[in-house]
Amino acid sequence: MAKMSLEELRSLRDTRKNDLRKRDSEGKEIQIIVGMGTCGIAAGAKQTLDAFITGLDEHKLVDNVIVRQTGCMGMCHSEPTVEVIVPEMPVVIYGRVDALAAEEIIQKHIIGRELLNDRILDRPAIDIMKL
Repeated sequence: MAKMSLEELRSLRDTRKNDLRKRDSEGKEIQIIVGMGTCGIAAGAKQTLDAFITGLDEHKLVDNVIVRQTGCMGMCHSEPTVEVIVPEMPVVIYGRVDALAAEEIIQKHIIGRELLNDRILDRPAIDIMKL
């Protein structure tokens, strides 16, 4: 195995620290949960997950938003599905979320605090939400 220079070791350390920071959930109130059941994976959920991770990195939001995975959400007809939880906003599930939709969710929902009504599959009824 080839020896690494001190600069290469520092670069590797910084990369790994950044990767660990993305996974840390402490202090992150905003959640993006990607459905990674077999139906979701077959529909492209892995690429959707990667798009969220890359997009949050580009927008420097990795310290504020956690991206998690879950199993099947039961909406196979609309995979890949993504649940978004933002404080003081309704919890929503978006359907057919590809890389372009992931960027739109980051821009409009996460940053702009605006729902993407044309992509919403499910959200709580107003009468059961805490106001």
